Amino acid sequence: MTDDPAPQRTTHTRRTVLKSAAGTVAAAQLASTAEATAEPARPVAGGASMEITLSVNGNRHQVLVEPRVTLLDALRERLALTGTKKGCDRGECGACTVLADGKRIKSCLTLAVMRQDVEITTVEGLARGDALHPVQAAFIRHDAFQCGGCTPGQIMSAVACIDEGHTGSAAEIREWMSGNLCRCAAYQNIIAAVADAAKEVRR
Repeated sequence: MTDDPAPQRTTHTRRTVLKSAAGTVAAAQLASTAEATAEPARPVAGGASMEITLSVNGNRHQVLVEPRVTLLDALRERLALTGTKKGCDRGECGACTVLADGKRIKSCLTLAVMRQDVEITTVEGLARGDALHPVQAAFIRHDAFQCGGCTPGQIMSAVACIDEGHTGSAAEIREWMSGNLCRCAAYQNIIAAVADAAKEVRR
């Protein structure tokens, strides 16, 4: 009997984890993104699904969804933007946090059809090529994640926290980041990363 070849191993660095395979996602976006004018959701055959237009990370996507599909599932399953994580799926953990017109929302608690007229930003939309967003870079410097399950949501919430001006002290950061849970309890490192990134963003 011939032995099966040894499985190939894939090396994941902290940079690739934080960027959530942005290169692969970019290729998927190029294949699936079509420039289109905004149109209202319209039912298709049988009324079971409807075609909607979502603006995500600066690109417009026409997506066929059932009215009950959450924004989280539309991002992950229709647009292959899997950086946004499904944790509790009921708005308690914050792993699915994205920005809607710059404001943080939990994408598991909103329907995709309700978010057609806003600009959605996911963790894949933060980096500019190989240049990480200041928050992403700070998370690396401060070792602010372990398993990585909550990290995309923590990063998106941190970006909003800084933009909102809630970084005056460690206690303030802790309060305004409290909607994002970390099962690994890396909270001190997360707070340090947010405070550090805030200094760079304000320059």
